[in-house]
Amino acid sequence: MIACICEQGARISREGRRLIVTTPEVTRTIFVERLEQLLLFGNVQLTPPALFLLLREDVDTVFLRRDGRYMGRLSCREPANVFLRKRQFALADDSAFCTRAARRMVQGKLLNQATVLARIRRSRGQEAAGEGAYELRRLARKAEDATDVDSLRGLEGSGAACYFRHLPLAFSRDWGFSRRVRRPPTDPVNAVLSLLYTLLINRCCASVRIAGLDPAPACLHAAAYGRQSLPLDLVEEFRPMVADTLTISLFNMRMLRREDFETPPPQDAEAEGGDADEMDALLRDPVGLMSPDNAVPDVSDLPGEQLNTPPPDAPAPGARPVLLCKEAFRKVLTAFHRKMETEFFHPVAERQMTYGDALIFQARLYRRLIEGEVEEYSPLMLR
Repeated sequence: MIACICEQGARISREGRRLIVTTPEVTRTIFVERLEQLLLFGNVQLTPPALFLLLREDVDTVFLRRDGRYMGRLSCREPANVFLRKRQFALADDSAFCTRAARRMVQGKLLNQATVLARIRRSRGQEAAGEGAYELRRLARKAEDATDVDSLRGLEGSGAACYFRHLPLAFSRDWGFSRRVRRPPTDPVNAVLSLLYTLLINRCCASVRIAGLDPAPACLHAAAYGRQSLPLDLVEEFRPMVADTLTISLFNMRMLRREDFETPPPQDAEAEGGDADEMDALLRDPVGLMSPDNAVPDVSDLPGEQLNTPPPDAPAPGARPVLLCKEAFRKVLTAFHRKMETEFFHPVAERQMTYGDALIFQARLYRRLIEGEVEEYSPLMLR
């Protein structure tokens, strides 16, 4: 079970092997033996006995801001197989292995993006989306001849630029979405994309841990201080098929409306536990900041989740974040978890499974690649 606690002021205490979630309105019980991941949004109190139980039971506990921005997670036990971890780090320095694995990851992402654009062309009669799908397939073929990971990162960046240039054609109404803006999201579509990407990456982090892999060494995303690169590698193929398609459906099926979004006043944008005092507000005045970018909060998905962050992705100076309102936030969370429980036929596993199971399967497939049981990583493809 994946549990999300987003009620501000909620308190999580322990009662035996159970967690008791207490809010002003209701009290709920969570059985730890059924819990795979716990997501805590904003001002949620965790008592020391509950914290100890989560650590002892090795429950992946993730802390996020109220708007969905990732803050950190409990440091649970490291993977026990030290020999597997040593091989992971050794192969992370093997350029031939990294190129071979990253090639399939990039091709999987590009081809899934192409499929999404092709569906947009058919369902909405947007011929330009078909042209974008053709370009993405051309980039995927070009990736076959890439000789190093840097070339593959360049192709991924070109594909992202092409994809997000055409993705606005998917929406039946104008939501002010014209490109991917991450920090902060300045329109409703980017706000939902950022939240869903964060949730998806967190599920991928849990899948990597379940597979017994070390999350730091990877192939496509370079090693960086404090970054878990492997989940960022494995999540790429899932972005279009899960987060992007769900975002399109939420807006086009009128599940989300304009009143479901808000732009907080500048002085309140950073406040998480209450209003900032006057001195803090004075020091955040954009007039006196070293850079205009500091005038807005960092409201987006996980840090470092993009391979490239080109200048066009940057918001205009002084741009203010667009955030989901409380009930809409819950609606998106519910839709995401329902999506992750949707079953489909996995062609490589040759059986029915959910998207949540597929994340774990792909992580285990990557482990088999590390251990030499398979020669190629096979990304999950939209049909």
